[in-house]
Amino acid sequence: MNFTIIRAARAILHVTDLDASRKFYVTALGFIVTESDENHLYLRGLEEHSHHSLLLKKAEKPVVEAISYKVHSDSDLDSLDHYFQSRGIQTVWLDEGSQHALGRALRVQDVSGLPVEFFAKMDGAERMLQRYDLYQGAKVQRIDHFNCAVTDVQRAYDFYVNELGFSCSEYTSTAEDKLWAAWLHRKPSVHDVAFMNGVGPRLHHIGFWLSDPMSLINGCDVLASLGYTDQIERGPGRHGLSNAFFLYLRDPDGHRIELYNGDYLTSDPDFQPIRWDINDKRRQTFWGAAAPDCWFNDASLVLNVHTGDIADISKPNLGQHKPHFIM
Repeated sequence: MNFTIIRAARAILHVTDLDASRKFYVTALGFIVTESDENHLYLRGLEEHSHHSLLLKKAEKPVVEAISYKVHSDSDLDSLDHYFQSRGIQTVWLDEGSQHALGRALRVQDVSGLPVEFFAKMDGAERMLQRYDLYQGAKVQRIDHFNCAVTDVQRAYDFYVNELGFSCSEYTSTAEDKLWAAWLHRKPSVHDVAFMNGVGPRLHHIGFWLSDPMSLINGCDVLASLGYTDQIERGPGRHGLSNAFFLYLRDPDGHRIELYNGDYLTSDPDFQPIRWDINDKRRQTFWGAAAPDCWFNDASLVLNVHTGDIADISKPNLGQHKPHFIM
């Protein structure tokens, strides 16, 4: 391949009330507002030097417009376009200037039906890492990953690993060695994207990195004091997969956000993916309360990049499964 994907870089969510979203994401979670108008809210984490990693657009229905990856250079976009078209995958170009603060971008509906965007250039912004006087809420530092529900995890894995150059850090498989979920990365951490067996294509959550576990705990205190107790869906706890200290939240429109800390380095070329049995209860929850049913069943619908309509969803190839919990 003659293109280089660097990392998960931004998400575009449609929300119904920007004022409600601002209170949740800025006051409670601690995002920095780079810019805003009556229809857009551009947010970044405290250590991010790019214009935004989360774009909230006012709309009638909550939906995911795109999940975006940064590539190394503008020429990589042309190479990706050539690659996709050579495989019969239609592309959509967004010219420079058509999206605020962004250079030209390439969008595709990937093999799972997810709306994926690639870009190389974004306007810069002041890094606030040492502006401790501005820290509030959960003190979100940066975007980390996407987690997606797809109908065929093996197909998604093959496409992203064999065709786009991602590597696998951890995975879950059944007793019949069927791939149930996979954690894939480009940056040297556990994942930039994870794929889980489920009704899809849907976005399960966006993960944002925190500097330490106490930021997550402090975030819980602020969320509760602001009346967001019901928005705390799962956690705090620790995953076996990724070793992450986690908290899952639902924003005012139901989009799921994970506050995330504590994974590990995956840059060594001889790193071997870690397998988890689907019935090992430690894979999802190393310690902490069990996940509620809504965590498994609910996820955000996504748009079709070609029509702008909500993408059709289907049942997964593998039947739903409740772990039997082995020790």
